[in-house]
Amino acid sequence: MEEHSILALSTAQNEMVKQGRFLEAINTFFAQDCRSIDFDSSVTTDLVAKTKRAVAITEAIKNINAITLHHTAVSGNIAFAEFTFDFAMKDGSKIYWHEVIRTIWKDGKVIEEQYFKS
Repeated sequence: MEEHSILALSTAQNEMVKQGRFLEAINTFFAQDCRSIDFDSSVTTDLVAKTKRAVAITEAIKNINAITLHHTAVSGNIAFAEFTFDFAMKDGSKIYWHEVIRTIWKDGKVIEEQYFKS
């Protein structure tokens, strides 16, 4: 797939994430056999596990205070996005994540995503 197509797909995915539409982004862009690697080294190996993990996280969010997309880049079939996520959680805690997401695309779908948190 050409780099400009990856750019368009990545941009569309990032727009959904910026709007807090995490589950829709997963269902739209991720391959059935996708793999995700979290900053804590936990791994999901298919869409069912990825979705289950995302549902657990989204159900714990009380309020999305802000989602900021800082920078993006595409090189070949790999895209990078730098985000800040600011959430108020149902348990009263607050989450402020600054992370870089590396996404590998194949045939118009995400086959692997890795999260790097600072």
